[in-house]
Amino acid sequence: MSRRPGARSGARARRLDWRDDRGQVGGIEVLPFGVLVFVIGALIVTSAWAVVDAKVMVDAAAREAVRAYVEAPNQAAAEAAAARAADDTVAGHGRRADHVALAITHDGGRPFARCVLVRVDARYPVPALRLPWIGGVAGVVTVHAHHTERIDPFRSGLAGTAPC
Repeated sequence: MSRRPGARSGARARRLDWRDDRGQVGGIEVLPFGVLVFVIGALIVTSAWAVVDAKVMVDAAAREAVRAYVEAPNQAAAEAAAARAADDTVAGHGRRADHVALAITHDGGRPFARCVLVRVDARYPVPALRLPWIGGVAGVVTVHAHHTERIDPFRSGLAGTAPC
């Protein structure tokens, strides 16, 4: 007596009836829940990417602002050039330039002069996404970046000698 592998002895061959729902696997009711989890996951990724994108933009704005500041001929022109450079960078990234906040400080509170170390801090608010079940992160995430650069000791147009 030869048996096929995997065949049970005494088992009858049964013909499948496709119109019958016996043996239907349960769980189709979970599909809407899975879609909802997918949508919420996509919203979380989108919100995280908005923060990463804003961080790249704020970093570039701080870098360009400090570069424009240290290349200006005097402090008033430097502040205007830094603000303009930051606004142009933010607008170039497709964001609202009026939302960026700059803070410019000199090392030791020294005035605008050769060799002074200048630090530009830039901040930009990113609206947090409110998610079902999870909520939001206080409505706004503030992204911060800073760059530091020294006013060129050998440049022309500034009075005095280079102390550095």
